[in-house]
Order: sequence, then C-alpha cells, then structure tokens
Amino acid sequence: MKVRRFTVADASFARSPGQEDEVYTANLVDQRDGAPITIGYGRWAAGSELTETMAVDDIMIVLEGELSVTSDGETHRAGPGAIVHMPKGEKVTIRANAQGAVTAYVTYPHWQEAQG
Repeated sequence: MKVRRFTVADASFARSPGQEDEVYTANLVDQRDGAPITIGYGRWAAGSELTETMAVDDIMIVLEGELSVTSDGETHRAGPGAIVHMPKGEKVTIRANAQGAVTAYVTYPHWQEAQG
C-alpha cells in the first residue's frame, strides 16, 4: 500500500447499516485495501441519533458541526477539531446538533466485518 490523501469530496456516502436516522458513512480505506484499519468520513443530518454498543475501537474527528456523545450518563460535546475515542464494548449514543455534522473516523478492526 502507498501513501494516499483524501478529502470529503472523495467520499461516496451511503446510509450507515441498520440506521433509521440520516447517518451516512463513506469508507476510503478498509479490508478491501489490505489495511488493518478502516478510515472514512461520516455525515450526520441535523438531529440524527445513533445508539449502539461499539463492536470496534472507533476514533471520530469532528470536522464540521457539533455532536454529543453520551456513555455511562456522561455527555461529551464535540465540535470542529475535537477527537472522540469510543472503546470497543462501550454503549454510546451519538446525536448531531441542529446543523448536523461531518466527521472523519478510524476504526480497528474493520467495523463492517465486526457487524457481521
């Protein structure tokens, strides 16, 4: 594998599997590339929400907008430049604010394989 550079314009978003709200993902590097991690972008519509127990370690970087991440009764607000680590096994609720959000993510191992 060689060095590659990505921007949001390179992303092809699809609704995140199993989600009813408007939460979209776009993997840019994953198992198909032989990489040990998945790298991509997320797009969150205004007010969208996702609740799940993390199947992988997930690192999310907020690029635009704002999200809140709640786990164990504690809520963390994350705006542009913030990094949120959601460890495997943690139950989290992620909510987008009124403007929605764009994020970048890195997961280990691959989130699509972990979902079965």
